Amino acid sequence: MSGGQTQNAALTTALAFHYQVLIGLEKCFSLQEDQAVWFEKDGDVSLLSNEPERSSQTEVKDYAAPLTDHHENLWKTLKNWLDPAFDQKFYGALVLHTTQAFGATTRLKDWNNQTAEQRLQVLKDIYSERTAEQLSAEKPSEIIKLQMIVMNTNQELLIETIAKVTLFTEADDADTLHKSILAKPVGIPKSNLKSYLQGLVGFVYSQANQKSWHIQHKEFRAKCEELTAIFCKREFTFPPFTGSEASKLEVEIHQDKLFVQKINDIEHFSVIPDAVGNWMELQNSLLEQLDEYPLYAEKTKAYQSRIVKLFKLAYSSAQLELIDQVKSSKLLYNKVISEQPLSLGNDTPPLEYKNGLIHDAMDDEEQELKWMIEP
Repeated sequence: MSGGQTQNAALTTALAFHYQVLIGLEKCFSLQEDQAVWFEKDGDVSLLSNEPERSSQTEVKDYAAPLTDHHENLWKTLKNWLDPAFDQKFYGALVLHTTQAFGATTRLKDWNNQTAEQRLQVLKDIYSERTAEQLSAEKPSEIIKLQMIVMNTNQELLIETIAKVTLFTEADDADTLHKSILAKPVGIPKSNLKSYLQGLVGFVYSQANQKSWHIQHKEFRAKCEELTAIFCKREFTFPPFTGSEASKLEVEIHQDKLFVQKINDIEHFSVIPDAVGNWMELQNSLLEQLDEYPLYAEKTKAYQSRIVKLFKLAYSSAQLELIDQVKSSKLLYNKVISEQPLSLGNDTPPLEYKNGLIHDAMDDEEQELKWMIEP
Protein backbone atom coordinates (compact mmCIF):
# COMPACT_ATOMS: atom_id res chain seq x y z
CA MET A 1 0.00 0.00 0.00
CA SER A 2 1.38 3.42 -0.88
CA GLY A 3 1.99 6.15 1.67
CA GLY A 4 -0.83 8.18 0.17
CA GLN A 5 -3.30 5.33 0.56
CA THR A 6 -2.20 4.77 4.15
CA GLN A 7 -2.64 8.46 4.91
CA ASN A 8 -6.10 8.53 3.31
CA ALA A 9 -7.17 5.45 5.26
CA ALA A 10 -5.98 7.02 8.50
CA LEU A 11 -7.82 10.25 7.70
CA THR A 12 -11.02 8.35 6.90
CA THR A 13 -10.76 6.52 10.23
CA ALA A 14 -10.15 9.77 12.11
CA LEU A 15 -13.12 11.49 10.46
CA ALA A 16 -15.37 8.52 11.23
CA PHE A 17 -14.29 8.62 14.86
CA HIS A 18 -14.90 12.38 15.03
CA TYR A 19 -18.39 11.84 13.61
CA GLN A 20 -19.00 9.32 16.39
CA VAL A 21 -17.93 11.94 18.95
CA LEU A 22 -20.32 14.49 17.45
CA ILE A 23 -23.19 12.00 17.77
CA GLY A 24 -22.31 11.53 21.43
CA LEU A 25 -22.01 15.27 21.96
CA GLU A 26 -25.47 15.87 20.51
CA LYS A 27 -26.90 13.27 22.89
CA CYS A 28 -25.33 15.16 25.80
CA PHE A 29 -27.74 18.05 25.25
CA SER A 30 -30.71 15.82 26.11
CA LEU A 31 -29.14 14.14 29.16
CA GLN A 32 -31.28 13.85 32.28
CA GLU A 33 -29.87 13.89 35.80
CA ASP A 34 -29.29 10.14 36.13
CA GLN A 35 -27.96 9.67 32.62
CA ALA A 36 -24.50 9.66 31.07
CA VAL A 37 -23.11 9.28 27.55
CA TRP A 38 -20.40 6.63 27.24
CA PHE A 39 -18.00 6.14 24.36
CA GLU A 40 -16.52 2.77 23.43
CA LYS A 41 -18.14 0.99 26.38
CA ASP A 42 -20.40 -1.56 24.70
CA GLY A 43 -19.97 -0.11 21.23
CA ASP A 44 -19.73 3.32 19.67
CA VAL A 45 -22.03 5.47 21.83
CA SER A 46 -24.10 4.40 24.84
CA LEU A 47 -26.71 6.41 26.72
CA LEU A 48 -26.97 4.87 30.18
CA SER A 49 -29.36 5.57 33.03
CA ASN A 50 -30.61 3.74 36.12
CA GLU A 51 -33.44 2.27 34.06
CA PRO A 52 -32.78 0.04 31.01
CA GLU A 53 -35.87 1.33 29.21
CA ARG A 54 -34.25 4.81 29.23
CA SER A 55 -30.88 3.51 28.05
CA SER A 56 -29.73 2.95 24.49
CA GLN A 57 -26.71 1.69 22.64
CA THR A 58 -25.91 3.22 19.26
CA GLU A 59 -23.66 1.99 16.48
CA VAL A 60 -22.60 4.90 14.28
CA LYS A 61 -21.97 4.53 10.54
CA ASP A 62 -21.04 7.34 8.15
CA TYR A 63 -21.42 5.74 4.73
CA ALA A 64 -22.49 6.95 1.30
CA ALA A 65 -23.51 3.57 -0.17
CA PRO A 66 -27.18 2.58 0.40
CA LEU A 67 -28.23 0.21 3.17
CA THR A 68 -29.18 -2.97 1.32
CA ASP A 69 -30.30 -6.42 2.43
CA HIS A 70 -26.77 -7.79 2.45
CA HIS A 71 -24.90 -4.71 3.63
CA GLU A 72 -22.21 -5.37 6.21
CA ASN A 73 -23.33 -2.49 8.44
CA LEU A 74 -26.57 -4.28 9.31
CA TRP A 75 -25.19 -7.77 9.77
CA LYS A 76 -22.01 -6.83 11.58
CA THR A 77 -23.99 -4.64 13.98
CA LEU A 78 -26.45 -7.47 14.70
CA LYS A 79 -23.55 -9.86 15.19
CA ASN A 80 -21.98 -7.49 17.76
CA TRP A 81 -25.26 -7.14 19.67
CA LEU A 82 -25.66 -10.94 19.75
CA ASP A 83 -22.14 -11.48 21.07
CA PRO A 84 -22.14 -13.04 24.58
CA ALA A 85 -19.81 -10.24 25.72
CA PHE A 86 -22.58 -7.69 25.06
CA ASP A 87 -25.19 -7.66 27.83
CA GLN A 88 -28.30 -6.27 26.19
CA LYS A 89 -30.37 -6.35 29.37
CA PHE A 90 -28.94 -2.92 30.25
CA TYR A 91 -30.49 -1.36 27.15
CA GLY A 92 -34.06 -0.73 26.10
CA ALA A 93 -33.06 0.33 22.59
CA LEU A 94 -30.36 -0.69 20.13
CA VAL A 95 -29.87 1.83 17.33
CA LEU A 96 -28.06 1.52 14.02
CA HIS A 97 -27.40 5.20 13.26
CA THR A 98 -26.27 5.59 9.67
CA THR A 99 -26.05 8.30 7.06
CA GLN A 100 -27.09 5.66 4.50
CA ALA A 101 -30.46 5.69 2.78
CA PHE A 102 -32.31 2.41 2.27
CA GLY A 103 -31.52 0.67 -0.99
CA ALA A 104 -34.23 0.83 -3.65
CA THR A 105 -35.25 -2.85 -3.32
CA THR A 106 -34.31 -3.62 0.27
CA ARG A 107 -36.69 -5.59 2.49
CA LEU A 108 -35.56 -3.47 5.45
CA LYS A 109 -37.61 -0.37 4.67
CA ASP A 110 -40.49 -1.27 7.01
CA TRP A 111 -38.25 -2.59 9.79
CA ASN A 112 -39.09 0.07 12.37
CA ASN A 113 -42.84 -0.60 12.01
CA GLN A 114 -42.60 -4.38 12.28
CA THR A 115 -42.89 -6.79 15.19
CA ALA A 116 -39.90 -8.85 16.27
CA GLU A 117 -41.37 -11.91 14.54
CA GLN A 118 -41.83 -9.98 11.29
CA ARG A 119 -38.26 -8.73 11.49
CA LEU A 120 -37.02 -12.27 12.01
CA GLN A 121 -38.89 -13.37 8.90
CA VAL A 122 -37.23 -10.55 6.92
CA LEU A 123 -33.80 -11.78 8.03
CA LYS A 124 -34.75 -15.35 7.14
CA ASP A 125 -35.93 -14.27 3.69
CA ILE A 126 -32.68 -12.43 3.06
CA TYR A 127 -30.59 -15.33 4.33
CA SER A 128 -32.52 -17.79 2.18
CA GLU A 129 -30.97 -16.21 -0.89
CA ARG A 130 -27.67 -17.82 0.03
CA THR A 131 -27.05 -21.05 -1.79
CA ALA A 132 -25.87 -24.27 -0.16
CA GLU A 133 -22.64 -23.86 -2.09
CA GLN A 134 -22.05 -20.40 -0.64
CA LEU A 135 -22.80 -21.51 2.90
CA SER A 136 -20.58 -24.57 2.73
CA ALA A 137 -17.66 -22.89 0.97
CA GLU A 138 -14.24 -23.43 2.53
CA LYS A 139 -13.65 -19.67 2.59
CA PRO A 140 -17.02 -17.88 2.58
CA SER A 141 -17.08 -14.10 2.11
CA GLU A 142 -17.05 -11.87 5.18
CA ILE A 143 -20.71 -10.89 4.78
CA ILE A 144 -21.75 -14.55 4.57
CA LYS A 145 -19.74 -15.32 7.70
CA LEU A 146 -21.60 -12.54 9.52
CA GLN A 147 -24.97 -13.75 8.28
CA MET A 148 -24.22 -17.33 9.32
CA ILE A 149 -23.30 -16.20 12.84
CA VAL A 150 -26.46 -14.12 13.18
CA MET A 151 -28.86 -16.71 11.77
CA ASN A 152 -27.33 -19.58 13.73
CA THR A 153 -27.80 -17.73 17.00
CA ASN A 154 -30.36 -19.07 19.49
CA GLN A 155 -33.68 -17.91 18.04
CA GLU A 156 -35.04 -16.70 21.37
CA LEU A 157 -32.00 -14.44 21.87
CA LEU A 158 -32.24 -13.25 18.27
CA ILE A 159 -35.89 -12.27 18.63
CA GLU A 160 -35.21 -10.56 21.98
CA THR A 161 -32.41 -8.56 20.36
CA ILE A 162 -34.05 -7.50 17.11
CA ALA A 163 -37.15 -6.43 19.05
CA LYS A 164 -35.01 -3.57 20.42
CA VAL A 165 -33.36 -2.61 17.13
CA THR A 166 -34.13 0.66 15.35
CA LEU A 167 -32.66 1.49 11.95
CA PHE A 168 -32.03 5.26 11.92
CA THR A 169 -31.19 5.96 8.28
CA GLU A 170 -30.31 9.09 6.32
CA ALA A 171 -28.83 10.60 9.47
CA ASP A 172 -27.20 14.02 9.32
CA ASP A 173 -23.66 14.05 8.01
CA ALA A 174 -20.87 15.74 9.99
CA ASP A 175 -21.41 19.20 8.49
CA THR A 176 -25.15 19.14 9.13
CA LEU A 177 -24.52 17.79 12.62
CA HIS A 178 -22.20 20.71 13.32
CA LYS A 179 -24.95 23.13 12.30
CA SER A 180 -27.49 21.29 14.44
CA ILE A 181 -25.27 21.49 17.52
CA LEU A 182 -24.46 25.15 16.87
CA ALA A 183 -28.20 25.89 16.88
CA LYS A 184 -28.58 24.66 20.46
CA PRO A 185 -26.75 27.36 22.49
CA VAL A 186 -28.80 30.41 23.47
CA GLY A 187 -27.28 33.86 23.84
CA ILE A 188 -23.98 33.14 22.09
CA PRO A 189 -23.06 35.68 19.36
CA LYS A 190 -22.71 34.12 15.93
CA SER A 191 -19.03 35.08 15.81
CA ASN A 192 -18.38 32.99 18.95
CA LEU A 193 -20.35 29.86 18.05
CA LYS A 194 -17.41 28.09 16.42
CA SER A 195 -15.24 28.68 19.49
CA TYR A 196 -18.09 27.47 21.71
CA LEU A 197 -18.36 24.22 19.72
CA GLN A 198 -14.60 23.74 19.79
CA GLY A 199 -14.72 24.14 23.56
CA LEU A 200 -17.40 21.46 23.87
CA VAL A 201 -15.65 19.03 21.53
CA GLY A 202 -12.40 19.56 23.43
CA PHE A 203 -14.24 18.89 26.69
CA VAL A 204 -15.66 15.62 25.34
CA TYR A 205 -12.23 14.38 24.27
CA SER A 206 -10.70 15.44 27.60
CA GLN A 207 -13.04 13.15 29.54
CA ALA A 208 -11.36 10.02 28.15
CA ASN A 209 -8.88 8.14 30.29
CA GLN A 210 -7.37 4.66 30.29
CA LYS A 211 -10.31 3.22 32.24
CA SER A 212 -13.39 4.82 30.70
CA TRP A 213 -14.76 7.65 28.59
CA HIS A 214 -18.07 9.11 29.64
CA ILE A 215 -19.89 12.42 30.11
CA GLN A 216 -22.31 12.86 33.01
CA HIS A 217 -25.26 15.23 33.01
CA LYS A 218 -23.89 17.45 35.80
CA GLU A 219 -20.43 17.76 34.22
CA PHE A 220 -21.83 18.61 30.79
CA ARG A 221 -24.20 21.25 32.13
CA ALA A 222 -21.36 22.83 34.13
CA LYS A 223 -19.18 22.99 31.02
CA CYS A 224 -21.98 24.52 28.96
CA GLU A 225 -22.50 27.19 31.62
CA GLU A 226 -18.76 27.89 31.76
CA LEU A 227 -18.49 28.29 27.98
CA THR A 228 -21.65 30.39 27.84
CA ALA A 229 -20.20 32.77 30.43
CA ILE A 230 -17.02 33.04 28.36
CA PHE A 231 -18.57 33.53 24.94
CA CYS A 232 -21.97 35.15 25.50
CA LYS A 233 -20.96 38.83 25.81
CA ARG A 234 -17.60 39.25 24.16
CA GLU A 235 -17.19 41.16 20.94
CA PHE A 236 -14.63 38.53 19.97
CA THR A 237 -12.89 35.63 21.63
CA PHE A 238 -9.24 35.64 22.60
CA PRO A 239 -7.40 32.59 21.34
CA PRO A 240 -5.95 30.61 24.26
CA PHE A 241 -2.73 32.00 25.77
CA THR A 242 -1.05 29.43 28.03
CA GLY A 243 2.02 31.41 29.09
CA SER A 244 4.34 28.53 28.25
CA GLU A 245 8.06 29.20 28.06
CA ALA A 246 9.73 28.68 24.72
CA SER A 247 11.83 25.54 24.47
CA LYS A 248 15.61 25.72 24.04
CA LEU A 249 15.15 24.91 20.36
CA GLU A 250 12.54 27.66 19.93
CA VAL A 251 14.80 30.18 21.67
CA GLU A 252 17.64 29.16 19.40
CA ILE A 253 15.45 29.52 16.30
CA HIS A 254 14.42 33.06 17.28
CA GLN A 255 17.68 34.23 18.87
CA ASP A 256 18.37 36.67 16.01
CA LYS A 257 14.99 38.40 16.33
CA LEU A 258 15.35 42.08 17.14
CA PHE A 259 13.27 41.88 20.32
CA VAL A 260 15.52 39.09 21.64
CA GLN A 261 18.65 41.10 20.86
CA LYS A 262 17.25 44.03 22.83
CA ILE A 263 16.82 41.78 25.88
CA ASN A 264 20.35 40.51 25.42
CA ASP A 265 21.53 44.13 25.34
CA ILE A 266 20.45 44.55 28.98
CA GLU A 267 21.87 41.14 29.93
CA HIS A 268 18.47 39.93 31.14
CA PHE A 269 19.05 36.43 29.78
CA SER A 270 16.81 34.52 32.19
CA VAL A 271 13.61 36.13 30.85
CA ILE A 272 14.24 35.25 27.20
CA PRO A 273 12.31 31.90 27.20
CA ASP A 274 9.23 33.65 28.59
CA ALA A 275 9.58 36.53 26.14
CA VAL A 276 9.93 34.24 23.13
CA GLY A 277 7.01 32.13 24.38
CA ASN A 278 4.74 35.19 24.70
CA TRP A 279 5.80 36.51 21.29
CA MET A 280 5.18 33.12 19.64
CA GLU A 281 1.71 32.81 21.18
CA LEU A 282 0.78 36.25 19.88
CA GLN A 283 2.02 35.44 16.38
CA ASN A 284 0.13 32.14 16.38
CA SER A 285 -3.05 33.88 17.50
CA LEU A 286 -2.78 36.28 14.58
CA LEU A 287 -2.36 33.37 12.18
CA GLU A 288 -5.45 31.54 13.41
CA GLN A 289 -8.41 31.82 11.06
CA LEU A 290 -10.98 32.72 13.68
CA ASP A 291 -14.50 33.65 12.63
CA GLU A 292 -13.94 37.06 14.20
CA TYR A 293 -10.32 37.40 13.00
CA PRO A 294 -10.73 40.82 11.28
CA LEU A 295 -12.11 42.34 14.49
CA TYR A 296 -9.44 40.60 16.60
CA ALA A 297 -6.66 41.92 14.36
CA GLU A 298 -8.12 45.44 14.36
CA LYS A 299 -8.53 45.53 18.14
CA THR A 300 -5.04 44.08 18.62
CA LYS A 301 -3.44 46.80 16.52
CA ALA A 302 -5.24 49.54 18.46
CA TYR A 303 -4.42 47.89 21.79
CA GLN A 304 -0.73 47.72 20.89
CA SER A 305 -0.70 51.47 20.21
CA ARG A 306 -2.05 52.10 23.70
CA ILE A 307 0.54 49.97 25.48
CA VAL A 308 3.38 51.42 23.39
CA LYS A 309 2.35 54.91 24.58
CA LEU A 310 2.43 53.68 28.17
CA PHE A 311 5.83 52.08 27.60
CA LYS A 312 7.25 55.33 26.26
CA LEU A 313 6.01 57.12 29.36
CA ALA A 314 7.57 54.48 31.63
CA TYR A 315 10.81 54.69 29.66
CA SER A 316 10.88 58.49 30.02
CA SER A 317 10.38 58.17 33.79
CA ALA A 318 13.14 55.56 34.00
CA GLN A 319 15.50 57.97 32.20
CA LEU A 320 14.88 60.58 34.90
CA GLU A 321 15.74 58.05 37.62
CA LEU A 322 18.69 56.45 35.85
CA ILE A 323 21.57 55.40 38.09
CA ASP A 324 22.96 52.09 36.83
CA GLN A 325 22.14 51.68 33.13
CA VAL A 326 21.89 47.86 32.97
CA LYS A 327 20.26 47.46 36.38
CA SER A 328 17.73 50.22 35.72
CA SER A 329 16.94 48.73 32.30
CA LYS A 330 16.25 45.34 33.88
CA LEU A 331 13.99 46.99 36.46
CA LEU A 332 12.12 48.77 33.65
CA TYR A 333 11.67 45.43 31.86
CA ASN A 334 10.37 43.74 35.02
CA LYS A 335 7.98 46.60 35.77
CA VAL A 336 6.51 46.76 32.25
CA ILE A 337 6.19 42.98 31.83
CA SER A 338 4.57 42.42 35.23
CA GLU A 339 1.98 45.19 34.89
CA GLN A 340 -1.59 44.00 34.57
CA PRO A 341 -3.10 44.45 31.09
CA LEU A 342 -5.32 47.39 30.25
CA SER A 343 -8.93 46.51 29.65
CA LEU A 344 -10.07 45.85 26.10
CA GLY A 345 -13.75 46.62 25.79
CA ASN A 346 -15.53 44.53 28.42
CA ASP A 347 -12.60 42.18 28.86
CA THR A 348 -9.19 42.08 30.43
CA PRO A 349 -6.82 40.38 27.97
CA PRO A 350 -4.39 37.66 29.06
CA LEU A 351 -1.08 38.95 30.44
CA GLU A 352 0.75 36.93 27.78
CA TYR A 353 -1.21 38.74 25.07
CA LYS A 354 -0.14 42.13 26.38
CA ASN A 355 3.49 41.07 26.73
CA GLY A 356 3.51 39.44 23.33
CA LEU A 357 2.43 42.78 21.86
CA ILE A 358 5.25 44.59 23.67
CA HIS A 359 7.83 42.17 22.25
CA ASP A 360 6.19 42.48 18.84
CA ALA A 361 6.58 46.27 19.02
CA MET A 362 10.20 45.84 20.10
CA ASP A 363 10.72 43.72 16.99
CA ASP A 364 9.54 46.56 14.76
CA GLU A 365 12.52 48.67 13.64
CA GLU A 366 10.28 51.60 12.73
CA GLN A 367 9.04 51.99 16.30
CA GLU A 368 12.59 52.48 17.62
CA LEU A 369 11.79 51.03 21.04
CA LYS A 370 14.37 49.47 23.34
CA TRP A 371 14.86 48.30 26.90
CA MET A 372 18.30 49.82 27.36
CA ILE A 373 17.76 53.20 29.05
CA GLU A 374 19.80 55.95 27.47
CA PRO A 375 20.76 58.99 29.59
